[in-house]
Amino acid sequence: MSHTSVMMTLQLSSSTPVNIQAKLPILGLGRYHQKYSPKLPSEFPSTSISNSHQIPNPILLHPPVNQSVTAIVFGDGSESRLYPLTKRRSEGAIPIAANYRLIDAVVSNCINSNINKIYALTQFNSTSLNSHLSRAYSGAGLGKNGFVEVIAAYQSPEDQGWFQGTADAIRRCLWVLEEYPVVEFLVLPGHHLYKMDYQKVIESHRNRKSDITIVASNGITVKDQDPGFGVLKINTENQVIQYSLKSDKEPLNYTVAETLTRFNDTSYSNIPSMGIYLINRATMVNLLSKYFPKANDFGSEVIRGAISLGMKVEAYLFEGYWEDMRSIEAFYQANMECIKKSNVGYNFCDRDYHVYTKPRYLPPTLVSDAVITDSVIGDGCILNRCKIKGTVVGMRTKIGDGAIIEDSVIMGSDVYQIEDTHESSIPIGIGENTEIRKAIVDKNARIGKNVKIINKNNVEEGDRETNGYIISGGIMVVLGSAEIPNDSIL
Repeated sequence: MSHTSVMMTLQLSSSTPVNIQAKLPILGLGRYHQKYSPKLPSEFPSTSISNSHQIPNPILLHPPVNQSVTAIVFGDGSESRLYPLTKRRSEGAIPIAANYRLIDAVVSNCINSNINKIYALTQFNSTSLNSHLSRAYSGAGLGKNGFVEVIAAYQSPEDQGWFQGTADAIRRCLWVLEEYPVVEFLVLPGHHLYKMDYQKVIESHRNRKSDITIVASNGITVKDQDPGFGVLKINTENQVIQYSLKSDKEPLNYTVAETLTRFNDTSYSNIPSMGIYLINRATMVNLLSKYFPKANDFGSEVIRGAISLGMKVEAYLFEGYWEDMRSIEAFYQANMECIKKSNVGYNFCDRDYHVYTKPRYLPPTLVSDAVITDSVIGDGCILNRCKIKGTVVGMRTKIGDGAIIEDSVIMGSDVYQIEDTHESSIPIGIGENTEIRKAIVDKNARIGKNVKIINKNNVEEGDRETNGYIISGGIMVVLGSAEIPNDSIL
């Protein structure tokens, strides 16, 4: 007798339909021979474009946010802490929660905050990210004049090399970024997971007449962060006195490592920077073009320089959930939290806060006598007589009879594969009677029959990349397009 027990969250590929007719260009090499010439803001029109899907109770600012703020999103970095998930893609393009990419959370923050002029600066392993952005955001609450425009790294007669860092990338793109007469630039990492109304940051920035506002997390401590993380020393008025990088290689009397109470000084505190900067247009131009024309990194060089010049640099304290994806373990945990019904993690199913992504027009997931509990299932999956518990199952995943998947992240497939009748061929998906526990299986992986991916020896760290997997923090990570033969035990 057929028995099916299904308790799952089924997410649509896009919480709001988007218009895919509009063309969204990736700026190419041909346009970048121009010399940058600063343009000053002109007067702003009095009308504003409404966004029906923004955060409830919008903040009324003058000039309106959708006319006066441009977002600059960085989708990647030269050093990723999420390898091997970044072997063929940038951090912002990593799939999460079955139907989304990491960068969707940041772009959705902009749209929900009524910021409709968004530039994405990309360079490393950017093919997947460029494709996603150019197809996903072409009218999703962006209004008449809104856009998400990708600026890929380029070379020109004046600049023969690639982007050397975040500051260098912004400097070389200023002539494009200043196309619209905005008042502030909002600089954002593209791979962090959080929900924020940027309008509140802008309101604070303008009320305090700041040159730069840095968003800092008030929910974690400095000791929780990895080396290389930016740390702000702020006074009781939230003015940034010093910007430093946390380091485990520096002596104990280094500014970030010092315990301020040791000096009986309770008027200052250390708080982690979230890497989010709101900076006045003229301030940005002067810092990058006049004061620090050779600076490469925005935080450690430009922000530090702005403080040393005596500019008014303020901190905006953020109290909510924030995950910067500092490790494989953090990425795994973020996926596990999106399954839970508690408010601990990031809620992709928030009715009042839309999360946008690319529409894929896939068929509904087909469930055939499967038992699914406490899981998130993406679109277009084929789930046969299997057991799935506490797992994120990505789009187009095919799972065979008798398979058991627990506490795992299955990223799915880019295509539906027509099965090959050749005996030695292992199709994309998870084979019959396979067992997977506490693992991340990247896209298009071929898992054979009777395979056990269970970390049988309880290894914490292991590099088996030549065999198609690694172990990080006790989590098995199967590489994208890897093939795990039948009867393997990992």
